[in-house]
Amino acid sequence: MRFRRPIAILFFALLLVPALARAQTSQFATAPPPLGPHPRVLIVVAHPDDESCFSATVYEITHNIGGSVDQLIITNGEGGYRYSLLAEGYYHEPLTNEAVGRAMLPDIRKREVLEAGDILGITTHFFLDERDVRYTLDIDEVLTQHWNAPLVLDEVKHRLEVGKYDFVFTLFPSADTHGAHKAATITALNAIAEMQGDKPVVLACQDASSTSATPLDWTGFRSAQHPYSVAPQRYTVDRNVKFGFNNVMDYQIIANWVIAAQKSQGAFQMGVNEVDKEEFAILDAATPSDAAKADQLFHSLSDTAAHPVPLRPPNSP
Repeated sequence: MRFRRPIAILFFALLLVPALARAQTSQFATAPPPLGPHPRVLIVVAHPDDESCFSATVYEITHNIGGSVDQLIITNGEGGYRYSLLAEGYYHEPLTNEAVGRAMLPDIRKREVLEAGDILGITTHFFLDERDVRYTLDIDEVLTQHWNAPLVLDEVKHRLEVGKYDFVFTLFPSADTHGAHKAATITALNAIAEMQGDKPVVLACQDASSTSATPLDWTGFRSAQHPYSVAPQRYTVDRNVKFGFNNVMDYQIIANWVIAAQKSQGAFQMGVNEVDKEEFAILDAATPSDAAKADQLFHSLSDTAAHPVPLRPPNSP
């Protein structure tokens, strides 16, 4: 499989309106190390649109507390052609034809994720352009048949070392999630394990609905070949916190804008207003300070959540 170096696309957020979150923090006793006023985050995911799990969290980090977020996307998203029926009229191409879809969707989905990233304030996207072959629950199929796994690992490690990130956001590797989601998360953990010196805290996300009576399962998939640990702390960002004129706005708006940007993924659009919680757990905590740093991040989000600062007019005092 031919491997291409990642394409970095830099763009700046046009809005400075802060975002909104609620944090449920642990009671970890160790004093947190200084996180710094502007935390740096790298998203590591398999597909364009995976960033939707933490859309409100990312928006607040970039707009409200002055942090920066980059995103590394491993695959080109071509496997999404099956969901592109409605997008055929929008893009004027027969995208559900497999040959056409696999040829055209990589470029289309890059444009879509750049639009979503502009909404969220993501600074730089790194595209590894590995093939998105098919849906499978099997992480080993992805790592041995779909991706050039050693080179992907090297690229993720290189990006982490160069970026000096405080946190990595990825998807929680539950047993029933896509094998590529599992593979992206395990690759990030393996890359961090190989790093020397300071390492970022890995925060894995699941989305949830406040109306669901079933709690999230944080067990994760189990594999002797791919071990990892899940720390006990949980952190929650609530998209429903109200703000603005007459308190009519919330951060479902941001999540829905991100969903709307991914027009080629028809089934994805059905997720509008379906979930309202972004929940996180720490994976492979190396030291007690990992939980303390996460506590500090989510406290900052909570403290600024319900009080967005409007964008000032030009030349205003």
